[in-house]
Amino acid sequence: MTDEEQHVELVEQGRLLFARPAEFMLSVVAMQHLPAPDLPEICFAGRSNVGKSSLINALTGRKKLARASNTPGRTRELNYFNLSDRIHLVDLPGYGYARASKTDIANWTRLTRQFLRGRATLRRVFLLIDSRRGIKDPDIEIMGMLDETAVPYQIVLTKIDKLKKGELEKTAEQVKGVIARRPAAHPNIVITSSEKRIGLADLKAEIAALALRESLATDENGV
Repeated sequence: MTDEEQHVELVEQGRLLFARPAEFMLSVVAMQHLPAPDLPEICFAGRSNVGKSSLINALTGRKKLARASNTPGRTRELNYFNLSDRIHLVDLPGYGYARASKTDIANWTRLTRQFLRGRATLRRVFLLIDSRRGIKDPDIEIMGMLDETAVPYQIVLTKIDKLKKGELEKTAEQVKGVIARRPAAHPNIVITSSEKRIGLADLKAEIAALALRESLATDENGV
């Protein structure tokens, strides 16, 4: 099978995966409250107001599955979603600027970092970057932590429909330059717009590949 044929197959697998029921599971405010590690997990991380909740809603076709807001810092827990008992999606609190107290920000920042460092079932972090802003120092800090702990992550550019002509290429080149020598970074960047539904099929394909890999590994181990 050629690379193009493999991609077409994964796009179809992604469509089928996200056509299945997606349900909110629980909100977690402390590591001891995390659900049992019985399914692979992927999570969405990024600066406050980068569009994590909107992207989850767009992927699942559910307008209000994840709480989206124009107010930075609205997500303050680890929000778990179950995708048809195949994989868990986790919406992390945003880092950086948020309209909240310093104590609250410190608490959910600590929780996010503990989760990213120590969750054995976490298969990939999708690190969302606002395409209008590019990679900033807080993103570099998170990437450094993920590199250090060998947690795989992949950059997802959001809100590309807000860019002027030619700006996307500049942002993409900046991102490629930053991740080129980072050991835990996936080389492929996913370019998306939740509002215009751009790039969703590619992102679904990436997630489906992880779910399929997990399923094959389970079958080989006879579980």
